[in-house]
Amino acid sequence: MRLLLIRHGRTASNVTRLLDTAPPGAPLDDVGLGQARALADTLADEPIEAVYASDLIRSQQTAEPLALRHGLEVIVRAGVREIQAGEDEMSADWVRYLTTIISWQSNIDTRIPGGETGREVLARFDAVLGEARAKGHRTIAVVSHGAMIRTWAATRATNLTLDFLRTTSLENTLVVDLADAADGSWQVTRWGDKTP
Repeated sequence: MRLLLIRHGRTASNVTRLLDTAPPGAPLDDVGLGQARALADTLADEPIEAVYASDLIRSQQTAEPLALRHGLEVIVRAGVREIQAGEDEMSADWVRYLTTIISWQSNIDTRIPGGETGREVLARFDAVLGEARAKGHRTIAVVSHGAMIRTWAATRATNLTLDFLRTTSLENTLVVDLADAADGSWQVTRWGDKTP
């Protein structure tokens, strides 16, 4: 299966750098709506068979033009939602949130205060991909969120180094292109305009 992981378009919360992770979340701003339209144009020739989006409004708004371009409906799944900030929801202080996510490299069962463990986060995302695989989709687009995409890819893709992740941005509507190997692992073939 080929997976196109896409970060949603820009919102006011992105501009003000707020931890906006709870549903329904901020909608796309005018720039974000333009990014969503441009994304549909960019991926117009891709053989996408299903378009998934999280239950946060910004991911659905990003996915809609892409799904429309391919004659598909957006499949909404909470499993691809952003990593929940818990007690730090709508905070501009990301330190505790990011520190906990980074700690999952050594202890996946650490819980974000008031939020989720790394194990819970990966399990819910993997479940959505399992659903897509069971439906026989060969190429799917999943519109998700920055911390979720970076965390899932860092954990599941075998060819990403910490240095690559540290030095590579994840802008709004950036596409991370992955392919699964015969052993069930994932390989990133393209991260925006970069290759690992």
